[in-house]
Amino acid sequence: MDGTLLRSTATIELARQMGQLAAGQEIEKAWGEGTISDTDFWLKLLDICKDASPADFDDAFRNSPWMDGVAETFEDIRSRGEDVIVISQSPTFFVRGLEVWGANETYGSAVELGSPLKSSATLLPEAKVAITQSALAARNLSPDECVVYGDSSSDVALFTTYPHSVAVNPTPVLAPLAAKTYLGSDIREAHAMGRQLIATSTRNQFAQGSSS
Repeated sequence: MDGTLLRSTATIELARQMGQLAAGQEIEKAWGEGTISDTDFWLKLLDICKDASPADFDDAFRNSPWMDGVAETFEDIRSRGEDVIVISQSPTFFVRGLEVWGANETYGSAVELGSPLKSSATLLPEAKVAITQSALAARNLSPDECVVYGDSSSDVALFTTYPHSVAVNPTPVLAPLAAKTYLGSDIREAHAMGRQLIATSTRNQFAQGSSS
């Protein structure tokens, strides 16, 4: 979600809403540099949000700098009889907001205000693959019938597992692994690239079947 659908991070936007933007930027920087553990990161975020109300969370979500066309893209996908699944390392309570815009399923790190923090709270990159595999199996779909989108190192495992991948404003580590790369601020355009991948794959399979 962060960097792919959101042109920021959930942590930054939650901290901004709570008037503690500098604190949010500080822990994001420390996590990126590897100088803070996952557990300490989440504890600091929960401290930033300790006085937040449900309205604060709603405002943080609504006022965040989302990519253009998120809800429209979800609607287009669902109108085709397909499903939207969002898997993110951001807190579950923030990622869940995308269900209002039409996401069928959302998954995030197991971080909830008022609940004990587990050492395994962070949703790991391997979990993104496992969740995707489970979702495809439940729908009797093959890897070729799925398009994955991402932007950073936490998506490497997804991009090396699934052939149809679109990197959205990617970091250098992810870009070479993508089937297509989108640079811009409109997720509808990235989605169009994903549909091209599926269409090309379908045409190739049809051609192979016709020639066999």
